[in-house]
Amino acid sequence: MTDSATPNTVAANASAANAIEATQLRVQFPRCVALDGIDLTVPTGTVFALLGENGAGKTTLIRVLTGFLQPSSGGCQVLGLDPRHQALEIRRRIGYVSDAPALYDWMRVDEIGWFAASFYPDGYLERYRELIAGYDLPSDRHIRHLSKGQRAKVALALALAHDPELLILDEPTSGLDPLVRREFLESLLDRVAAGRTVFLSSHHIAEVERVADQVAIMHQGRFRLIDSLTGLRDSFTELTLGVNDPLLALPDFEPPAEVYQSQTNGRQQRFLVRHLSAAQLQQVQSWPGVDNCQTHTPSLDDLFAACLRGQTSTAGHSINGSPRKEAP
Repeated sequence: MTDSATPNTVAANASAANAIEATQLRVQFPRCVALDGIDLTVPTGTVFALLGENGAGKTTLIRVLTGFLQPSSGGCQVLGLDPRHQALEIRRRIGYVSDAPALYDWMRVDEIGWFAASFYPDGYLERYRELIAGYDLPSDRHIRHLSKGQRAKVALALALAHDPELLILDEPTSGLDPLVRREFLESLLDRVAAGRTVFLSSHHIAEVERVADQVAIMHQGRFRLIDSLTGLRDSFTELTLGVNDPLLALPDFEPPAEVYQSQTNGRQQRFLVRHLSAAQLQQVQSWPGVDNCQTHTPSLDDLFAACLRGQTSTAGHSINGSPRKEAP
């Protein structure tokens, strides 16, 4: 029997373990670098959350993954397909909701579902009607007469009605009321349980902590952190040191410990450290001038702030453990 698999099918099967793969992805505009050589792997059947401030490069990355923007260099695959050459096939298999969805204002809620159904297999319209009923949307109302939250619900229903293999969401809960937001986040977990993948860009850190399997924090076109939630919690330690002299210069942390943030407030010095071993913690506690040492696990919000600030403090440490260089 001959093998009738097409090259596209072979590629998709080869990457079945990963919904998204990117290698040294770079996007450069005339006056800025939006993505600076990032590597990314999103396993199938997970919720991957992307955090970052405005202008960090999150939307640029999504535009590359969906084939709306060509990278300057590097490459990526989405569901085993190359967005540069197979963007239409990717868009058939994914669902996408932007932070400001473009909808035909002159259509009614039921009409826009009927219109979108022509691009998808049978069953789309029935599923869309179920979703808008679940969201309590008036099917006979024109889009232009909907509130921001109702428009967001229409966009979600359109993206979910064909049961996509990969759901890409850019600030999806903006404008949703708390109850609908909670129900929507719970539905993401149901999708993952069914083997689907969710790529979520959000500013709501509490929501990310509730649903994400993996988290990436982006700043200025680069990933500052990328790990599972469990890995982040296990690898970071927040140290609060009481010192007997506010001008005391403490020693540098030795590898593999990395200092992501340091702050000085009078006789108290606070460090956010990654990969601090038990032996290193004992050394810190014995440093000259240290009166007491308290530790606790930082929140994702703490890590997010540390990655975005990256400031050197008077303690002589900076983000990623690089010691401060004194001016000559």
